[in-house]
Amino acid sequence: MVQFTSRGMALGAVLLLSAAAAPATAHAHGRGPVPGGHHRGPVPGGDRLVVSVRHAGRADGTYVLRCHPGLGSHPDPVRACRTLDRRTVWGRDPFAPVPPRSLCTMQYGGPATAHVTGVWAGRPVDARYSRGDGCQMSRWDDLVPVLPDVRSQNPPRRIAAGAGRRHG
Repeated sequence: MVQFTSRGMALGAVLLLSAAAAPATAHAHGRGPVPGGHHRGPVPGGDRLVVSVRHAGRADGTYVLRCHPGLGSHPDPVRACRTLDRRTVWGRDPFAPVPPRSLCTMQYGGPATAHVTGVWAGRPVDARYSRGDGCQMSRWDDLVPVLPDVRSQNPPRRIAAGAGRRHG
């Protein structure tokens, strides 16, 4: 039996034992989590996304984005990959939809839509984006430049309560 002479040693031993006993969890990219929880390094098979954008003016089209290294037909693969790397934090999906029952501003950011499919961080991606309210706009803007920056093309408009209805 082991005896410890100080609290510090006991705490250190507990931490060491708990780390050794914890199941080895692989980071979604095939490497362990790094300080700060961000994704780093190459993935066997690679990260590959197809980004389809509609109703966004000049940015309309379908682009392939490969990361590590940043390649593909995407207009700015290096910046797009960096953005995804920053948003890929242990335990958080960078493509997660707006949570149900979120309180969102009644703004309309334009007709732009996007569909992102493929594999990121070893996981399948099938995410749809729009700019139909404040939450959707924020979700889109958080992924710029993976998605095009359409803020200058479609400034947000407030939707008046009862807009389009006539009382008579």
